[in-house]
Amino acid sequence: MSTPAKHEVLIIGGGTAGITVAARLLRKHYTDVAIIEPSDKHYYQPLWTLVGGGQATADETERAEASVMPRGAKWIKSAVSTVDPDTNTVTCADGTTYGYDVLVVAPGIQLDWERTEGLTDTLGRDGVSSNYRFDLAPRTWEFIRDTRSGTAVFTMPSGPIKCAGAPQKIAYLACDHWRRQGVLDNIDVHLVVPTPRIFGIPAIADNLDKVIADYGITLHTGSEVRSIDSAARKVTMTNLAEGIETTLPYDVLHAVPHQSAPDWIKSSPLSTSHVGGDANGYVDIDKHTMQHVRYPNVFALGDAGSSPNSKTGAAIRKQAPVVVENIGAVLSGQPLRGAYDGYASCPIVTSSHDMLLAEFDYDFALKPSFPLLDPVKPHRPYWLLKKYGLPAMYWNLMLKGLA
Repeated sequence: MSTPAKHEVLIIGGGTAGITVAARLLRKHYTDVAIIEPSDKHYYQPLWTLVGGGQATADETERAEASVMPRGAKWIKSAVSTVDPDTNTVTCADGTTYGYDVLVVAPGIQLDWERTEGLTDTLGRDGVSSNYRFDLAPRTWEFIRDTRSGTAVFTMPSGPIKCAGAPQKIAYLACDHWRRQGVLDNIDVHLVVPTPRIFGIPAIADNLDKVIADYGITLHTGSEVRSIDSAARKVTMTNLAEGIETTLPYDVLHAVPHQSAPDWIKSSPLSTSHVGGDANGYVDIDKHTMQHVRYPNVFALGDAGSSPNSKTGAAIRKQAPVVVENIGAVLSGQPLRGAYDGYASCPIVTSSHDMLLAEFDYDFALKPSFPLLDPVKPHRPYWLLKKYGLPAMYWNLMLKGLA
């Protein structure tokens, strides 16, 4: 039996988290960093909301994976099938096994479309779309643009999802477009969320309630769309506390899928579900050090980690330097010093010209980057940051380990 190829640091995932960590490691003169990533393309997903709202094009969000792969990293172009942290090995779909001194798990999140009954059958057709897929975000805009009357439904599932603000942002962009077209009064708009309020921080929720009221949106809190009947063009909505079911008709429907850790993580010893924890199966890590709670040479960051922060690119930007610092500590036998405070940023576009930038930590304490602007209200400069500033920072600084 051949000995598997071994790397000092093996990274699973060439998305935002994996590339950022690799770039930072290489800048610290690590020489044996490998990334397992099967995709040819790399996406800046935060812009998909603007694509769905007619404010950006899908092409702006896509680049070749090779163009973001850090120089000096070994790219293993394959997909992971199993991980065995007891033998420090990872096996890929092609049967090749790789060893590691330190493993970084950053494969992103799995979109579980099938958990909403009837959704997979109608995606991209008959007014149903989702900004959570590159190919569907342009369809969202087509359906919004073509709607002049009727009923519009925007959904959010229960459980952790990436960019938890995205389900409501597209509702505001759609309403802004319909208002500018003079047809908003002809459209009955519904926003269905599983949470008690539209946002977890009361001061921000208060201002978003004003946005919702201004557009005339009917907000259904503590509720979830469980099934879609595309033939009848209606959804079944369940009140999560009482179990009462009601139906809503739709002419246009923006559906957000349930999300979880990739299946191969769920079935691995790294998962929270392995010890009878969260059924979504995220990598079981300490929320401050990002280190696995049972395997000290394993770290996870980004959407696949169990840390209870909002799953955003901004969180990764703060997690990555912590992971890199603590990798160094493990390799040199030192105590961990890097600590992540739960910082996340949720840019919530409220129209085609305004945005609210919610920045907060684990305690939901506000952490504004621009304290001169009221952090709980929408502002025009924030919208410009979303459209132009953040993508430029992402491609030119963050993925190069510079921000």
